[in-house]
Amino acid sequence: MDDRRPASAYITVIGRDRVGIIADVSRLLADANVNILDISQTVLGDSFTMIMAVDHAKATLDIKALADRLEAQGRGMGLSILVQHAGIFDAMHRI
Repeated sequence: MDDRRPASAYITVIGRDRVGIIADVSRLLADANVNILDISQTVLGDSFTMIMAVDHAKATLDIKALADRLEAQGRGMGLSILVQHAGIFDAMHRI
């Protein structure tokens, strides 16, 4: 892993499309002082998918607490939200 890279993680969101998904997830990240580095979302029919690259170096929550909060929020919104530390993601996808 590149030591110059911010403390980054990937957040995936999957569920039925509705108004406000990006706003709700972004608000929770902003409240935790997590910076969104990149975002991609797609809607296929009524299915919503999003992946976000985030920097949590200055977050008010550790990565586990952030993941727990996002997963709980996702359940309440009828979404699956998964947080994965970038180092683990990169190691899993290294050839």
